[in-house]
Order: sequence, then C-alpha cells, then structure tokens
Amino acid sequence: MKRLTALVLAVMLCAPAAFAQKEYGLKFSSLMNDNLTLENAIRLGLENSSEFLTAKQDIIIAEQKVSEAKFRYLPQFSLQGTATLYDLDYPMVLPDSVANRFLPGNGLYGEKDQFYGVGITATQYLYTGGRISSTLKMARANLKQVQSRYEIVKNQVVLNIKKAFTELLYAQHNAKLTQEVWDLAQKWYAKPSGDVWTQIRIRALLADLKSSRNQAESELKKAQLAMLVNLNKELNARITIKGDFSPVKTDWDLPHMSLWAMEFRPELKSAIYALEADNIAIDLALSKRYPDIILNASYEKLGEESLDDVNKQVSLAVRLPIPYNLSEQIAEKKAGQQKSALRRAAIEDKIRVQVAESFENMLFWQKEVLDRQAAYDDLNKLLAQASKNRPKTGTAPLEGLQDYLKSAQGYLQAVRSNHTAKAELEWAIGQDLQ
Repeated sequence: MKRLTALVLAVMLCAPAAFAQKEYGLKFSSLMNDNLTLENAIRLGLENSSEFLTAKQDIIIAEQKVSEAKFRYLPQFSLQGTATLYDLDYPMVLPDSVANRFLPGNGLYGEKDQFYGVGITATQYLYTGGRISSTLKMARANLKQVQSRYEIVKNQVVLNIKKAFTELLYAQHNAKLTQEVWDLAQKWYAKPSGDVWTQIRIRALLADLKSSRNQAESELKKAQLAMLVNLNKELNARITIKGDFSPVKTDWDLPHMSLWAMEFRPELKSAIYALEADNIAIDLALSKRYPDIILNASYEKLGEESLDDVNKQVSLAVRLPIPYNLSEQIAEKKAGQQKSALRRAAIEDKIRVQVAESFENMLFWQKEVLDRQAAYDDLNKLLAQASKNRPKTGTAPLEGLQDYLKSAQGYLQAVRSNHTAKAELEWAIGQDLQ
C-alpha cells in the first residue's frame, strides 16, 4: 500500500513535465495550406471536422439544460389577461389555458355576455423530496458525459490527423529517395554496355528502379488525398506540410502510463459519469415516495365591463403522488446502475490493454528504428564512395542500388511506424507526450 501511494505521488509530481499541453481546437485559418506543421494541421482538422463541431454544440445544449434545471428553484410566474364572450345556459369553468376562471352563466350580471380579467400568479415549490436538486444533478452529470464524448471525438480526430501527417511525411521522403536513386542509376547507366545477357539484366534492373519511383509517386498522391480527407478539405485543394521525420522515443515506464490513462482517458470519465447519472436516477425514483409542498399566490382584477373587482389568494398545498410502479422503477434503475458499473470495469481493463499494447509497440519501434538508422548511415557512406568510381559496368552496381533502396525504405518505414506508435500511445494515454 505504501509503494502504491508513493507511485501515485510520483505520477502526480511528474505529470506536468511529461505532457505537452496543446490547446487544440483554437481558430486556424482554413485558407492557409502551405507548410502546415502537425499542430496547425490538427487545429485545421478540428476546425473542419463536422463530428467535432457537433460535439461542441452538444456541450452548449447540455449547458443550457443545466441552466434550465437551476430555474426550477425559482418561483414560476405567469401574467395573463382574458376577454370572454359567452352565452351559457349553465355555469362553467374556463380551461386552464385561459386561467380556469368561473363563468356563472346568463342572468347573473343582467344581460351582460362578456367577462374580462387580468392577473398574475406565482408558484413556488417549497419541498419536492429532492426531485429538483436531483434533476439539477442529473443535468450536470449529463454535461460531464457530453464533455467526455467531446474529448473522445477530439482525441480520435487528432489521432487520425497524426497518422495521416506521418504517412504524408513518409511518402514525401520515399518519393524523394526513389527519385534520387533512379537519377543516379540513369547517370551510371546512360549507355549500358556488356554482352546481350548483361544488358538484358541491366535494363530489367533499371525498369525495377523506375517502377519503384513510379510507385512512390503514386503513394505520395494517395497520402496527400488521405490528408485532405482528414482535414475535411476539398479534394482538389493543394496543401504542403513540414515536420521532423527523425526517430522519437519515450523514457516513461508502463506503470506511469497506465495511471495517466486512468486519469486522462475520456472514455473512462464518461463511464464514471454514466454511473453517477444512474445513482441520481435511483434517487429520483425514490423521491416519488415523498410529497410536494407548493406555495401558490395570485392577484387578479376582473369584471363584466371594467376591471373593478379584485381577487387575491395565497395557498399552501401538499401533493403526494401515488405511483403504482415505483418498485419496478427502482429495480430498473438499480439494474442500470449495475450495468454501468460493469461497463466501467470493462473499460478500465480495455484501457490497460490498449496502453500495454501501445507501449510495447513503441518500445519495439524506438529500438528498431535506431538499428535501421545505423545501417542506413553506413550504406550512405559506402554509396558516396561507390559514386566516385567510374565507369559502372556489369550488374553489380545496380544490384547494390536496389539493396540500398530496400534498406533506405526500410529505415523510412521504421520512422513512420515509430511516429505512428507514439501517436497511438498518446491516444491510449489520453494526452500528448513531450
């Protein structure tokens, strides 16, 4: 227990230094399409995401519902005026929509067949068995759930943009690499020499390198299209990005990240707020066993020709609802509460698994990318030496270029996987890592 407490305190002390808090969702001009950084791409993507903007509107709606619930504590006032023409053989009471006024029928006021009235009414609930306070608590719990769903949507949009951004960076570097290798091969073998079989082999190897260049260009166009889709831009728009494509790493361990995920992941917060809402729903159901105590007051001026008569009253009423299905409602709410508790436990387990898998993936790629980088650097040095030796004959230089290209692409793919693993780990935690 002491070790757990110490670990929690360490996490709380280290957390501010571990995360780079970014105010994603701030306004960013959608007309800026040149040299987008990752942060600006995320802001632009959030600004253009219909799902994200819908989640923001849901928050506004939930906030208004909280305000409406607060108004239930205040007296309810109504101001009403009526003008009635009647022809009655028997007295009647006007409906509630016109203030429940009593009309005595023909003859009481002579031959008059009109009646006028104006008045103000105030109704105040003095006691409701906790129904009003529980309604306010329910509205606040709903607001917390909506805010959590907003964070869930935002995190998913951010993750998608990070992946698309990394994919586009990789495609740009890969296209540049294959073009450089193809240019070098053309320079070396402007005029292939050797016997027929050697020339056949040389031309086949050149065709393979050209095909790799063409494939890289196609992948670049696809990555640009995917980026436009994630930014919710027109598909014929032109964008350019810039960013660091070097290896990244994290020095934090799995226990810290698991604890951070329990604190930051909005899915877990949403489940907690759902459980809170179920607890409030049980209180609401139980509150039906208690009466309402209502204070009502009204002031009216009325008459058949002028408003000379005055009615004033103050009433205190006790109203006890008698629901027949109260026990069934309570049983239903308790079952919903148990369901939410099970769902919360399942989400906790799922988050721990996601963090563990993302962490192991990150550990693998942050080590693997360094190994491939070392091999790539050695090959670059050897290629620089080989480029000085002329002329190039036989197929060995081209075969070497193919091997170089394969190794270089493997390094670029490792960097892409490394950045993607970091993005997925940040999503699993619920915050950006420095």
